[in-house]
Amino acid sequence: MGVEQGRQRTSAFEGDVQKHVRLRYLVYLPRGYDDGERTWPFILFLHGAGERGEDIEIIKRTGLTEVLERRDDLPFVVVAPQCPTDGWWDPDELLALLDHALEAYRVDRECVYLTGLSMGGFGTWRLASQRPELFAAIAPICGGGNPALAHRLREVPIWAFHGAKDEVVPLERSQEMVDAVNEAGGHAKLTVYPDAGHDSWTPTYNNPELYTWLLEHSLADRS
Repeated sequence: MGVEQGRQRTSAFEGDVQKHVRLRYLVYLPRGYDDGERTWPFILFLHGAGERGEDIEIIKRTGLTEVLERRDDLPFVVVAPQCPTDGWWDPDELLALLDHALEAYRVDRECVYLTGLSMGGFGTWRLASQRPELFAAIAPICGGGNPALAHRLREVPIWAFHGAKDEVVPLERSQEMVDAVNEAGGHAKLTVYPDAGHDSWTPTYNNPELYTWLLEHSLADRS
């Protein structure tokens, strides 16, 4: 290769990597979905570590998917994948799933939202930091991210949630991300539940204001 011996030289490698992705998921279609050809707002929901595994039914017990077991009036297409046992939310896998969902269902691509709790909160911050242009708004719950990447989120409306008494993921993890986004010129806000521990998702997903807030945002607003 003509590399001079005894000295370091800069070089580079470029190639293609292929990866097989298999994610099981729940999908919720809103009432009226089959009536006509209209497109619908879309939510990608990421569960927490306790719902990983091979039994898809367990993700119905917590978070947005639990709410959808009790309500049939949310005007969104919702896709909720299940993370494999001992896995972590992988942005590349989630992007592949998102591409599939946007093709498989009648989705308004200007109104794609991302939310998740705990491990899914971390996944929300990470995925949005990687591809901020895809999401009209995000709602990470009791998660955290990399403040060094917060500048990538300055155009993304963000509403984060955390319990003040969370002993699993400290409140500071959400606070530092919200502060970093706003210092970069972004639009992030944080709701802190003063008496809540790690479960800050139950009051969040049961709050109709969350869904109203999501629907107030569209990618068209950024153009």
